[in-house]
Amino acid sequence: MQPVKASRSLLSFACALLSVLILSSCQPAASPTNNTGGTNGGANRAGEVHKLAFVPNNSSDFWVIARKGTEKAEKEIPGIKVDFRIPDGTAADQQRIIDDLLAKGIHGIAISPVDPANQTAMLDRAAAQAVVVTQDSDAPNSKREVYIGTDNVAAGRQAGELLKEALPQGGKVMIFVGTLDAANAQQRYQGLKEAIAGSNIQILDVRTDNTERVRAKANAADTLVNNPDIAGMVGLWSYNGPAILSAVKEANKVGKVKIIAFDEEDETLAGIKEGAIFATVVQQPFEFGYQSMAMMAKILNGDRSGIPPGKQIFVPTLAVKKADVEDFIKKINTLRGRS
Repeated sequence: MQPVKASRSLLSFACALLSVLILSSCQPAASPTNNTGGTNGGANRAGEVHKLAFVPNNSSDFWVIARKGTEKAEKEIPGIKVDFRIPDGTAADQQRIIDDLLAKGIHGIAISPVDPANQTAMLDRAAAQAVVVTQDSDAPNSKREVYIGTDNVAAGRQAGELLKEALPQGGKVMIFVGTLDAANAQQRYQGLKEAIAGSNIQILDVRTDNTERVRAKANAADTLVNNPDIAGMVGLWSYNGPAILSAVKEANKVGKVKIIAFDEEDETLAGIKEGAIFATVVQQPFEFGYQSMAMMAKILNGDRSGIPPGKQIFVPTLAVKKADVEDFIKKINTLRGRS
């Protein structure tokens, strides 16, 4: 009878093993994880919070609107916490901020690099520890995931077209910007030159100010003194418009010198309203803030489907002139949270 018992025992064991195998094969496969800790295509794991940071290139009012975009993203997107860090306008201070963020275990950084060519190594080191997205100013040779911001060459062309409209007979113009090391400055200047090619507009030079507002105004004032026949002045960064406007007013040359600005600082919009500034090319920094947070959250959750093949997502610019400025002010104040 022993052989019979043994056979029954073996049969019972085999049936039990077969049942385990069948049940195991019916279970769904575990989702693979990426190196950022999220699951492919899914939402955050229960209780998981992605720590994200937004780092602009200076303290301009332009970034107040971007901050509103990051705040909206933090409210609407589950499982993210946003840290908005403002540098002093130098690459060295951006480096300090990035080092501090990484030391605190940040998961994603959206940055507008001041000097992309010389910050590539820094961005690559950051990308080894966190998701890195560039916004406003790109660093295409770095290991950033994607750029979200303006097509700055196209924006420069738009500024050039406005300049031709303001100076149909041509004339001498000066260009002003914080630094020509930044990709957005280089690209805007490139687009501007492309747009005015073949016209009678002559660019005398580009004056840089290292994002120092006092120096920006001094550059504009010096231009007016040293070039009494100057016909136009173009500010490529947001604070340049107000700096130029202040210098032109003090020199009693409002209307005589045509001003083309960038972005929507209060002084710029007021200058357009009163006819002292011909036009400004405005970006959509709110979208820089919101979209960069949304993109990093998706990447951290394993979803890279929103990254286009060229790894650049362009947010279109708008030209604001006197006829448009009232409506624009109402819209921008809503974004700024003003009544």
